[in-house]
Amino acid sequence: MAGDDRVLAGGAKYIDFQTEPSRYRHWKLDVAGDVATLTMDVDENAGLFEGYQLKLNSYDLGVDIELADAVQRLRFEHPEVKVVVMRSGKNRVFCAGANIRMLAGSTHAHKVNFCKFTNETRNGLEDSSENSGQSFITLVNGTAAGGGYELALATDHIMMADDGAAAVALPEVPLLAVLPGTGGLTRVVDKRKVRRDHADFFCTIEEGIKGKRAVSWRLVDEIAPNSKLEGKLAERVKEFAAKSKRNGEGKGLALTQLDRTIDDSAIRYGFVSVDIDRAARIATISIKAPEATAPADIDGLIAQGAAFWPLQVARELDDAILHLRINELGIAMLVFKSHGDRANVVSYDAFLEANKAHWLVNEVRHYWKRVLKRIDVTSRTLVTLVEPGSCFVGTLAELVFAADRSYMLIGQKQGDNRPPPAIELTAMNFGPYPMSHGLTRLQSRFQADPSDLERAQAAIGKALDAEEAEELGLVTFALDDIDWDDEVRVFFEERTSFSPDGLTGMEANLRFVGPETMESKIFSRLTAWQNWIFQRPNAVGEDGALRRYGTGQKAQFDMTRV
Repeated sequence: MAGDDRVLAGGAKYIDFQTEPSRYRHWKLDVAGDVATLTMDVDENAGLFEGYQLKLNSYDLGVDIELADAVQRLRFEHPEVKVVVMRSGKNRVFCAGANIRMLAGSTHAHKVNFCKFTNETRNGLEDSSENSGQSFITLVNGTAAGGGYELALATDHIMMADDGAAAVALPEVPLLAVLPGTGGLTRVVDKRKVRRDHADFFCTIEEGIKGKRAVSWRLVDEIAPNSKLEGKLAERVKEFAAKSKRNGEGKGLALTQLDRTIDDSAIRYGFVSVDIDRAARIATISIKAPEATAPADIDGLIAQGAAFWPLQVARELDDAILHLRINELGIAMLVFKSHGDRANVVSYDAFLEANKAHWLVNEVRHYWKRVLKRIDVTSRTLVTLVEPGSCFVGTLAELVFAADRSYMLIGQKQGDNRPPPAIELTAMNFGPYPMSHGLTRLQSRFQADPSDLERAQAAIGKALDAEEAEELGLVTFALDDIDWDDEVRVFFEERTSFSPDGLTGMEANLRFVGPETMESKIFSRLTAWQNWIFQRPNAVGEDGALRRYGTGQKAQFDMTRV
């Protein structure tokens, strides 16, 4: 679980990533025509764990779970929305950032996974703006410090009150001896183009920057006195709405509650199941193909609603990955399997490609992209087994290419009546699902020789057996039934015996071959450093800054530069 010394509030047994607006404790979502307002009004007594209060709109993981849910619902349920305004429900404070008491008392694993999820949520804001035509405007009415300012940085436009009190700040280094954990350093210089020397000053002061200097240094976009702030906001909303490429028509698609059961050894959904072997430290994730082909048209999709197979599977897989990430820390390996009619999966891929211009299909495609990205940055060994009866084709084949290791059986096992395994590529493997560094998984795989990618693309629509898939470079190993059980068993046993720390570092380095983007920097460069800093006594030791914050005692640092 998340912490040895912390108890989940309300007697909860695990952290649940499922919620909906009627259950929100920290956010208010209002929709009026083409404008939505997300008001942050954190209930200080509704922390995820016992032992701290969320004062001054500070947040913990529970606050961000609600935000992620709201942003997702705006994309799927509100095709009419073109602009989202983020603001505070508190007087003279926007957001004080991540709650320090929460961080100080959390385990290292919880701190890291908390930062990872908040990063994914902030990236989701930018993805919505870029790919869904929903622009985000932040209104800063007071202090926006640390994670509060990082939240604003993820939006398209930052407005701030010019009243002598409102300010933006990234005070983590001087106050807490850690880094801004949600992309602040990267977005300040890469997104807002703040000069390096200005950024250096900004990130080493406690009090933050306000007024005209904040605008001239590009830390915010504009300021206005309180008397004119709402009028300026209305102007900007109108401007951004006019520029929006959002083309949603008709009603949105309701994201109904997932049908899910959780027990000590399994998680069960409609199409996704997770079997947990804690002794072996392995979680096996199985995905079932649809039982029928894709609907004939968009009306058919709308009729299916949240039960539309690609959407339902994406939601179930997303929830499963998040659950395993934060509630099953002893699991070393995620093994992906699939089963069902390949032709039905192919038909849904064809539907997603043929109807990609429709706003709802666009949202489903981008949601799959985000789920796969979440898998890419999950710190577990990823293995895919392509066995008889499997349906790793098109979208599901991305789980083969995302894996650190993949094994495919040649032919069938004796006595197994299921069809021999085959991989079939579709258009979905060649563009719609880029990784965080901008390349598809096949592009990343075949960087040494682009002609290998061309050969793979030429095989679209062909059912590839194990030897053909291995020859094309689509799987790591093709094994016959004599070697299969032993080879897979030895790999599992060996892999789970290695140091988790060493594996996390190795896998993260090997997964992202090629260029770097702002998004990949946030996860690779920044997160790696934060992971290290979160273990250093200068931050988390008994005399460290995180532990002594608010006590009146000065932190005691080991002054050795490492």
